[in-house]
Amino acid sequence: MENMAQSDGIPTSLSEESIRDMPARTRKPWPEDGVLPPDTSPMAALKGRIRHHYELASEYYFTLWGEHIHHGYFLRPSDTKERAQLRLIELLIDRSQLETGSAVLDVGCGIGGTSRYLARNHGCKVTGITISGKQVEMATKLTCDAGINNKNSTMTDSVEHGYGSAHFHEVDAETMADFFPGEGAFDCVWISEALSHLPDKPLFFRNAFKVLRSPNDHTKKPGKLVVADWFKAEDLTEKQLEDDIKPIEDGMLLPPLCTQSEYQRYAKEAGLRIFCEPLDISKEVAKTWYGPKS
Repeated sequence: MENMAQSDGIPTSLSEESIRDMPARTRKPWPEDGVLPPDTSPMAALKGRIRHHYELASEYYFTLWGEHIHHGYFLRPSDTKERAQLRLIELLIDRSQLETGSAVLDVGCGIGGTSRYLARNHGCKVTGITISGKQVEMATKLTCDAGINNKNSTMTDSVEHGYGSAHFHEVDAETMADFFPGEGAFDCVWISEALSHLPDKPLFFRNAFKVLRSPNDHTKKPGKLVVADWFKAEDLTEKQLEDDIKPIEDGMLLPPLCTQSEYQRYAKEAGLRIFCEPLDISKEVAKTWYGPKS
C-alpha cells in the first residue's frame, strides 16, 4: 500500500500483500423483484463526481503524467519521472513475488499503464477495470497501439513466458465480485492509488477475497492482494485532521482517508492474511510532486 497523507501533508507510503486463506462469505441476497433502489447517499454522489472527473480529465492526465497515473519511486538523483513510475510497479512486483503469467485483476486501472507493463514485461493475463468509460476507451487504444494483444508482436518475455494480454472493462470496483462469475478467477488483485477513492473499503476487501484464487485450489498458489494507496497517520488531533487531511480529501475527491492499520484490519476481517509487512516509502515518492517532469 502507499500512504500519501500525514499530519504534515508529506506523502508517506507502504506496500502490503495479502493471501486468501479462508472460505468465501455468503453474498447478500438481492430483493425479490431483482431491482435495487437508486443510491442517493452522499457517498454515491461522490462516486458520481469521481467518474465525471476522470471522464473529463483523463486526457489531460495523460499529457501530464504519461500512461502511468501514479507516483514515482525515486531512488537515484538521475531518475526521470517515467523511470520512477516503473520502479514503483517493480517494487510491488518484487514484494508481492508476483509470478510470471499470473491472471491479474487491475482495479482502478486508469488508462492501462500498469496493465500493459505487467502483460509486456511479466507475461500476465491482465483484466483492467475502471469506473470511467473514457479511460476504458483510452486504455484499449493505447494497448492496441502497443501491439500487446497481437500474437505476432515481439514482447520482451514472449518467448520465455508466453504472451501476456490486457483487456479493459467499465466496472465499479464495488461490484467486481458480481461482474466476474464464479470464485477464484484471479491469481492477483492489484490496486494502486485507487482504493482511497472507494467509499466502502471493507466491501472492497471482501470482494477481493471472492475473486482471488482459493488455497483450496491445490493446482496453484493462493491468490494475493497487492495494494498501494494513500493513508493518514495514526492518532491525529482534530486540528491536524481539519488543517491537513480534509483539504487533501476534498481536493482529491476522497472519502475519509484510512490509516494503515485500518486496511490491515479490513483485510483480516475479509479472510485475508498479511503476506508482506507494510513498507513506508514516503521520501522516495515525495519527489513526484517537485522532481523532474521527464
